[in-house]
Amino acid sequence: MSIKSSVGRAGSVLARPFHRDGAPTRLHPTSVWAEAVKVGELYAAPAWGKARAWLVRRVVPVLAMVSALGAVVISAVVLLWVVGAALGWQEAKVAALLGSLLLLIAIGFIVGNSLYTVKLDLARTRVAVGDSAVGSIAVTNASTRHVLPSTVELPVGAATALFHLPRMKPGQVHGDLFTIPTTRRAVITVGPVRSVRADPLHLLRRALLWTDPTELFVHPRTTALEGPAAGFLKDLEGLPTTELSSADVSFHALRDYVPGDDRRHIHWKTTARTGKLMVRQFEETRRAHMAVALSVNTDEYTAEADFELAISAAASLGRQAIKEGRELSVVTQRGPIRCETGKNMLDDMTRLAGNNRRGTAVDLARSLSDSVPNASVVFFVVGSKVTPTQLRSAAASVPPGVRAFAVRCHDGAQSARANIADLTVLTLGELSDLPAVLRKAVA
Repeated sequence: MSIKSSVGRAGSVLARPFHRDGAPTRLHPTSVWAEAVKVGELYAAPAWGKARAWLVRRVVPVLAMVSALGAVVISAVVLLWVVGAALGWQEAKVAALLGSLLLLIAIGFIVGNSLYTVKLDLARTRVAVGDSAVGSIAVTNASTRHVLPSTVELPVGAATALFHLPRMKPGQVHGDLFTIPTTRRAVITVGPVRSVRADPLHLLRRALLWTDPTELFVHPRTTALEGPAAGFLKDLEGLPTTELSSADVSFHALRDYVPGDDRRHIHWKTTARTGKLMVRQFEETRRAHMAVALSVNTDEYTAEADFELAISAAASLGRQAIKEGRELSVVTQRGPIRCETGKNMLDDMTRLAGNNRRGTAVDLARSLSDSVPNASVVFFVVGSKVTPTQLRSAAASVPPGVRAFAVRCHDGAQSARANIADLTVLTLGELSDLPAVLRKAVA
């Protein structure tokens, strides 16, 4: 298709479409404006990028030193100078002069450099809910002169811990210990450590960063599934299948020879005794593989405590499987959980967040059957609002021959056991009751 062009008065060439009869169409003003914008972006983008980089590097750090009160004082000083000059008010000029002196004094407090060497040490970066994380901070005066007293801040999540530094000689080290209490599952960012210099009125504030931030993982609580509970899981993993095979390692029985059978499996002693060919038949073995489907749909839980109980129950089942070296898969509506090690699994579960816009427990069960088709035992960990009808639908997604359990988490409820078709439903009210609840499954 050919495109004709017309030459404008200034000698520029603008592409103009034509009708089928050859008459040129009228250029819309917006198309001209769009072309102008594109040309402007082409030439202005590099200049704007350089200006933005300069603003970020030079201006933003300066503006960050001004506190909210400082911004109010600066605005008031500028306004008083303007009003005093325009209206001749001496009182306004005097007030502006006093405000300017306060700002100059504040600048004197924040100028100068402090040279520190700061070491932040967390004894453990992974703790369980209820445990305290202990750490230390050591500040060394790395300059060749004395430094005045100052303050060091340590952000811990949304809070900030303050450490007051005394007047320090060259090479002097000042250390402090701190404890971070943990009351709920979370990933807490600790740091970076920053030294702060500010005036007494806190009009201006200058902070220097000395360390990198560190992540503190507060893992969900877990309980050990030792003794009968662990043995129960072993029994589940060792359940034989009902599928027969002509080639495996688990001998089942002898049968008549059928054309096509592997002659290596002929049992010659029985053949000689009976006078007809007999071959060995084997029972298929299935590798131990536990699958845990953890629902993160908050609409299925009565309270937040129920959701946390479900995460703890799933984490406890997963830890036991990893401890015993069997294959493990944990899935949620948000996707699979890493299960290479216990640390990876607990880290991912620590980051889990509920969402009522995700699929239901039934949808999760269907995706589990597709993603983990070779599971030997399946646990559905759900909330108390999941109905028996939904549990029956979830159990229908489990392949035949796979033992399935549903753990309904309701904080404070009495532990109980029930059956819905081939699905064993366990009610869990306390995490410490999980071993007993598992024992009830075979009672």
